[in-house]
Amino acid sequence: MAALRELPWPAKVYFVVLIGAAGVLLARSGLAYDRLEWSTLLVLALLFLVCESVPTLLSVRQAAVSVSYSAALAAVVLVGPQGAALVAATAVLSVRPGLPMVKRLFNGAQFAVCGYAAGLAYNWAGGTVGLPQKTDFPEIILPYGAATGAFVAINFVLTALILALAEGVGKRQVPVRNMVQFLVSYCGYATFGLLIAGLWATVQSISAVLVLLPLFVARWAFGQYHAQQRSYEATIAALCQAVETKDYYTRGHCTRVSLASSMIAEEIRMGTERLNAIRYAGMLHDVGKLGVPTKVLQKDGVLTEEEFAAIQLHPMRGLEIVRGIDFLDEAFAGIMHHHEKYDGRGYPMGLAGAEIPEFARIIAVADAFDSMTSDRSYRKAKPITDAIGELRKNAGTQFDPVMVSAFIRALDRVGWQPRTMPEPAEPVREMAAKDHDDPTTPIQVVSER
Repeated sequence: MAALRELPWPAKVYFVVLIGAAGVLLARSGLAYDRLEWSTLLVLALLFLVCESVPTLLSVRQAAVSVSYSAALAAVVLVGPQGAALVAATAVLSVRPGLPMVKRLFNGAQFAVCGYAAGLAYNWAGGTVGLPQKTDFPEIILPYGAATGAFVAINFVLTALILALAEGVGKRQVPVRNMVQFLVSYCGYATFGLLIAGLWATVQSISAVLVLLPLFVARWAFGQYHAQQRSYEATIAALCQAVETKDYYTRGHCTRVSLASSMIAEEIRMGTERLNAIRYAGMLHDVGKLGVPTKVLQKDGVLTEEEFAAIQLHPMRGLEIVRGIDFLDEAFAGIMHHHEKYDGRGYPMGLAGAEIPEFARIIAVADAFDSMTSDRSYRKAKPITDAIGELRKNAGTQFDPVMVSAFIRALDRVGWQPRTMPEPAEPVREMAAKDHDDPTTPIQVVSER
């Protein structure tokens, strides 16, 4: 979220209304100060503040998840809605480096609202405020689940609304799968709040310390996982950049093939792990071009049989280059076989139909579509409707009809941003006369005999 002055006026109005609502709730909570246990509030507020100050950064740009709400949910059980609101409002005091005041205020306000609402849900579901007793279990789980659901749902709605109203500011969008990841993480970490409340009856404030350690171990493990994911992305981006330096007119091709491949994979309901693998495969499908002489890739005119054989070897060379990268998993098959044709006339192994790995059948459609809808040295980009027509025409011969249909449905649902290449600052001397990925301009090969 940007600075307040940079937000559109609807976002500013929403921000002011949320701050006002939180202020009213906190003021009303002040009427209950004499009934609240200050020692309990202080410990829970400190736990909330520590967790809020060191969130875990995620793979989504500028996104993070904090486990602080587990302290607010513990407050729901121990000191009720008013106490939960007060504990959650301490987010304003977060010492997270570089966090603007507008974000501190928003976080404090929305967490206060969420804490208060969670407390009401807990009471509504039959929960009793105070130290849980042995006899309260397992009945307390249902009210606590209602409190967790209310907190997570309201937090999600309040955050999504400010992002929607501030759309375009910061140019940040969060994919649906990442929002699902946030929700699952929230619900999982919420169990720590019940653990704090349950232990409080025996060890009181020490329970916060006992829970704090596994909380931060979990946070560390979560952060390590996403740091590893970011290193994967950096490795793949470096390899893609190396490939695309060979031809000005293919820059961005790897990224777009990865996007189109992901669209197909999502349309056929591929699982999360395989979605990541297909993204990697799309990014690296042409990495084998690093092993093909540049003069062959950019040759102006027909190719000799030897030169065409060198191009046909690029999927195998790609597999050789990335074979040692363990995290690619199923992506290897996509890299190796993305130039196989559905009728068995492709390369490097002449596989047909279901013999071709699923990843390869997906990438083949994505690869051809981006080639047709991108500028090339020998032609301008084709309209999307023409490219779809070519995919349909070649379905069953070059492409898997199922993948073609899935891609067309995905295009209808989310669209595609046409890509045009600006003129280079300096003349590009060597240009391929044809693109071996473009089904509308097959490469001409001449016999050397």
